[in-house]
Amino acid sequence: MPESVLLPGHDVPLGRYTTVRRLLPQRPRRMVGAWCFVDHFGPDDVRDRPGMQVPPHPHTGLQTVTWLAEGEILHRDSLGNVQAIVPGQLNLMTAAHGIAHSEQSPPDHPPGMHGLQLWVALPEDARHGEARFEHHAALPVLRDGNVTVTVVVGEVGAARSPARAHTPLLGAEVLFGGAGRHRLPVDPAFETAVLAMSGTAEVAGVALSPGSLLYLGQGRADVPLETTGPARLFVLGGTPFEEPLVMWWNFVGRSHEEIAAARDDWARGARFGVVPGGEERLPAPEMPTVRLKARDRHGRRLG
Repeated sequence: MPESVLLPGHDVPLGRYTTVRRLLPQRPRRMVGAWCFVDHFGPDDVRDRPGMQVPPHPHTGLQTVTWLAEGEILHRDSLGNVQAIVPGQLNLMTAAHGIAHSEQSPPDHPPGMHGLQLWVALPEDARHGEARFEHHAALPVLRDGNVTVTVVVGEVGAARSPARAHTPLLGAEVLFGGAGRHRLPVDPAFETAVLAMSGTAEVAGVALSPGSLLYLGQGRADVPLETTGPARLFVLGGTPFEEPLVMWWNFVGRSHEEIAAARDDWARGARFGVVPGGEERLPAPEMPTVRLKARDRHGRRLG
């Protein structure tokens, strides 16, 4: 079996009111398949706080995946979509050439906030197209005793998510109602990783605690999961993404020039449209003083 790599998250502020644990990218592992960015937030008590308040900001070259265990977030984007999301539902936004959106907890939000924000890198044949947004209120669910598997992206056995993916991909929540074991089937061609959202688990013989991610590599037909109590896990997978990437701020591209052009377009109000609501846009940071270099999926600089 391939060697596993345990990746602890590090805290990053997101907007004024939310701190997230960033699990990807990290130096030891930048991607899992086309999954190129993973933030885990909560569980937080937000009963007397605004919750998530991320103002309008741009994206290119990626898909955003929003998944909640607790709370409610209202998505608004420059295509005119306004969509609330609650636990068990999926918001999937394909930025392609460019889109802007905001994500905010409504004023009457639930008392808890807990979830994931993930990015999927788009391949060359999909990243230049038109932006779009999907909301899926119902997703395939599999049950095995006290274990519930929700297929968020891709497929598990015969259960397939309606979410549109541009490369072979897997995203699945595995919820343990109590102590239990489960073997989740995966494609051996996939890279696979498991993150713990709550509770502790043993994954392929490795102890996994909340807010950490275990990279399992390729070559597995299934992932053995075991818990001694309730736990919420999220499994990521996909075929290795071989195209080199430049990731900076909210953009995924292929060169310094592409990123600089996207940054300039946002700064001057071009390309990304307007998010309804009249909120102040998130300003673009200054470009680095050094040239951005493309990296492969192992984090090696190219060029």
